[in-house]
Amino acid sequence: MTGMSYLMGCREPREGVTKLRALVVEDDPDLNRQLRQALSDAGFAVDCARDGEEGFFLGETEPYDIVILDLGLPKMDGISILEQWRRIGRNMPVIILTARDRWSDKVAGIDAGADDYLAKPFHMEELLARVRAQVRRSAGHAKSEIECGPLRLDTRTARVTCNGQPIKLTSHEYRLLAYLMHHNERVVSRTELVEHLYDQDFDRDSNTIEVFIGRLRKKIPADLIKTVRGLGYRLTQEPDEA
Repeated sequence: MTGMSYLMGCREPREGVTKLRALVVEDDPDLNRQLRQALSDAGFAVDCARDGEEGFFLGETEPYDIVILDLGLPKMDGISILEQWRRIGRNMPVIILTARDRWSDKVAGIDAGADDYLAKPFHMEELLARVRAQVRRSAGHAKSEIECGPLRLDTRTARVTCNGQPIKLTSHEYRLLAYLMHHNERVVSRTELVEHLYDQDFDRDSNTIEVFIGRLRKKIPADLIKTVRGLGYRLTQEPDEA
């Protein structure tokens, strides 16, 4: 009961024109309040939750443009929340906050479907910059369906089909393919793909992109993704003639 009364007190009123909506799931009351204030000052309508169950429910039932999610939550941890959201097709941008700074926690968060990661303590200006970047990225992909040759991608349901047949992709494979489809027939550099997949301090010299490209080529017609030697990759509308 107290959670619901707190939520009602934390909901930012709408003012005529629709505002972007943000959800803050953070159990520390001071940080929760600071995040709410900062996002509200930045023009967002803000909902807040202090435990994982309430946060999961809000993210499951309400449309949000950005979510700030703590990992160490009571009742339901942030990784479980994120995995379940992604499993049911909730694909709003999520920035993870945690006091844990081990690389394994970063990997777990990203693998669960997080779009960005910020370790505590952090500067609020940096968080807001990351929020703006995620909202810009999401807004640039506003149309629901993208087609590229035999491929069709629905950004609202995160479903991909090839010649009408569903393709099962991991979170990273989906994001990589979606980015290439949004920029089809354009050469996309490896650096650009790394920056799209990882806003965090991941090893930029890793061969992660090559691994994901290899996996995608096994799931879609392999010659749709062209390697442009020394430059990057290009998704084509039609396979090359043999």
